[in-house]
Amino acid sequence: MPVLKKIALTVTSAALLSCFTLTPAVAADKDKSDDKQPKPPGVMSSLGGERLGMSGSQVNLGPGVPVLPKGLTGRSWIVADAENGDVLAAHNSHWRLPPASTLKMLFADTVLPALQPTQTHKVTESELAGVGEGSSLVGIKEDHTYTVHDLWLGVFLRSGNDAVHVLSEMYGGIPQTVAAMQKHAEELQALDTVVVSPDGYDAPRQVSSAYDLTLIARSGMQKKDFREYAATASADFPGEKKKGKKRDSFEIQNTNRLITGDIGVDPYKGIAGVKNGYTTHAGNTFTGVAERNGKVLLVTVMNPSAEESHAVYKEAAKLLDWGFAASGKVTPVGELVPPKSVDTGTGTSTGGKGAAPAAGADQGTGGQAEAAHASAASKGSSGVGVALAIIGGLLVVVAAAVFLVNRRWPLAGLGGRSTPETKDTGEAADPAEAAEPAASAGESAGKPADKA
Repeated sequence: MPVLKKIALTVTSAALLSCFTLTPAVAADKDKSDDKQPKPPGVMSSLGGERLGMSGSQVNLGPGVPVLPKGLTGRSWIVADAENGDVLAAHNSHWRLPPASTLKMLFADTVLPALQPTQTHKVTESELAGVGEGSSLVGIKEDHTYTVHDLWLGVFLRSGNDAVHVLSEMYGGIPQTVAAMQKHAEELQALDTVVVSPDGYDAPRQVSSAYDLTLIARSGMQKKDFREYAATASADFPGEKKKGKKRDSFEIQNTNRLITGDIGVDPYKGIAGVKNGYTTHAGNTFTGVAERNGKVLLVTVMNPSAEESHAVYKEAAKLLDWGFAASGKVTPVGELVPPKSVDTGTGTSTGGKGAAPAAGADQGTGGQAEAAHASAASKGSSGVGVALAIIGGLLVVVAAAVFLVNRRWPLAGLGGRSTPETKDTGEAADPAEAAEPAASAGESAGKPADKA
């Protein structure tokens, strides 16, 4: 028997050895593949709840709670109730990653209250000189005059870095704008966020997180003008002025494909904004807000690895579907914290030329503000201000969703800021945002025309 056991052990060992020696290349390839996939840091912020500081997907499954969607590849994502702040599910939500043009939400939330929508500005060459190579552009021309409303349409719809730079100069300059954005991020407790460029163009150390971008979107949605710009599907934008001729205009469309749709992606029922982005370093990023059956949800997806076209929108739509199905059934894994001033009782101000003090009610709800925005919106914009009068499936759906969101926001206790009596509308070595022709080619490859 000992001899037989010894023989059996030898045969088994040889068989096992042959298994390992026959497949070293396969094992090595698997290890290499795993090594190429970035891993979340071992320690992340736990702001909003201990579970939110953990790596991997966080969700409380139980009776009646649907399982999370299959095939999610985003490095980081979050689904939250926009009204009560409950985080329904999250995945590496505090992982600090390049945000691309979703950072423009923070830019708008900071700068919108400071500038009159009807104010006009003649663009200079120096204001466009700092726009990063390969940036997405709305098509602003030097020595041409634009209203602040025009420029905001360029920011929200075409993610125009040229519009961001002009508005930043009007606010007091790029450094002052970046400083104000950083200060506002800290006020919102978006503490994963480091601002280097106001447009989201890739820059060393510039990061945010799915959690922070969701906080920022929630704050922006407190402002009526922010809500309306974010939901605008298309608008007329001033073109080139030729001597002796009336200045023409051209149509711009929102690059948020859950609003406008595209090949392989349908407009999302109930969508009401917010912002998409793409850079080489950030990959595709997206934050969206949608309403169904009286429930308003926020979702952020950062850098999905899926190669399919428009993966960021498809994964965001899946998460929204899951959130609406799970809402009221799932126990939250955390919360969206309120702005710092809500906790401490202190107000804030973000500075800048003509900046308004922070405090008070929904920005843009005063009579003069409403009149100013209505006047500006009537000049070619097909956003929420006029969409209810438009016959057409997409815009009617968008307008209805935003009407509901407008009715429900601002949210109590979040300390929305007031404005003056106005309102309206990369790579540090990466090419950050492609101009429209290049963007169209990029989108066909599954990369939104939003590179900042």
